[in-house]
Amino acid sequence: MGNLCTCFSRKPVKKRRLAAAKRLTNHGHPPPSLPGSTAARWNRSRSSRGDKVEALSQEEAAAAAAAILLRRRQQNGQAERSAPFDRSASHRYPSSGPKKQAALPRSSSSRARSLTDPLLQPQQLVNQEIKIDDLETDHFVLVHGGGFGAWCWYKTIAYLEDGGFKVTAIDLTGSGIHSFDTNGVTSLSQYVKPLTDFLEKLADGEKVILVGHDFGGACISYAMELLPSKISKAIFVAAAMLTNGQSTLDMFAKQAGTNDLMQQTQIFLYANGNDNPPTAIDLDKSLLKDLLFNRSPSKDVALASVSMRPIPFAPVLEKLSLSKKYGIVRRFYVETSEDNAISLELQESMVNADPPERVFLLRGSDHSPFFSKPQGLHKILVEISRIP
Repeated sequence: MGNLCTCFSRKPVKKRRLAAAKRLTNHGHPPPSLPGSTAARWNRSRSSRGDKVEALSQEEAAAAAAAILLRRRQQNGQAERSAPFDRSASHRYPSSGPKKQAALPRSSSSRARSLTDPLLQPQQLVNQEIKIDDLETDHFVLVHGGGFGAWCWYKTIAYLEDGGFKVTAIDLTGSGIHSFDTNGVTSLSQYVKPLTDFLEKLADGEKVILVGHDFGGACISYAMELLPSKISKAIFVAAAMLTNGQSTLDMFAKQAGTNDLMQQTQIFLYANGNDNPPTAIDLDKSLLKDLLFNRSPSKDVALASVSMRPIPFAPVLEKLSLSKKYGIVRRFYVETSEDNAISLELQESMVNADPPERVFLLRGSDHSPFFSKPQGLHKILVEISRIP
């Protein structure tokens, strides 16, 4: 939930962006501190104009180039000596090292480190030696992050459904098309209620794979503690993976004062009056691309700019109570290498604090891999679903 506040101030305005210096006073309400990644990282992560080339066009160009190269070598009598053309390499973000991936054992220390967005069609990704009927569950439940809604998963939904999976994307309370006023959300249980209601209605013995992004990580953790028998696996995607007694605010406080961009993006809402703490956090739309979508296509940035809603503040402050019930569920983490909202360092600190079964690194992805690396994310989700 990278889009969170570092502190707040009581000004006689209901909604405005607050400079970092002005947030240091609060007249009886100590300001929380919750930064994201360093400003230097987002400067290095700005996408080039070449990043906007559609994956299908890249695949066609690569195929054409390979055909021409092969034909020329055949004409020169070199066909037998030529090296095969590797069409699986990323053309947007080429790797500096060898493209070699060792098999991963099922342990908390194992990490899949070479998964990039492949130039493959969705059916190629899901139909290779996989039988949906043999899986423990073929049902993915997608949980959005703070400010997002079910709409952000549209590419992931399409890829999974094309591969034969069942998919449900949840709108949490006051998010997406859920009609509740975000400013009225006063607890984590209220915020997560659409998810827990859905899980409770599952048939006896039916399980799902939960996928949580951003603040959605804390939400699926809450559900794992409440209804572990309904969850086969939990996948945290650039998400808040908290420990017992920790809040999302506590987790981000580890990087206090390191992200000026985060502070500039936040706009606090005071629905209960300026003498009370903020009720929600809105985001400056002009800074969304740099913070959340620095590697994402422009069309998806435009979609987000008209679809994102404020983030309820109270659930961010709430500490999770996790027990052995939470530990029953198998956990997996997907790291995003070019994340300006939740830095890679912060993601790794969460992984080290409570190691999941496996960790995957999605290279070249910003904070929103469902936009910037949808096929790479899809491949990881399917791979996790096949782990026995």
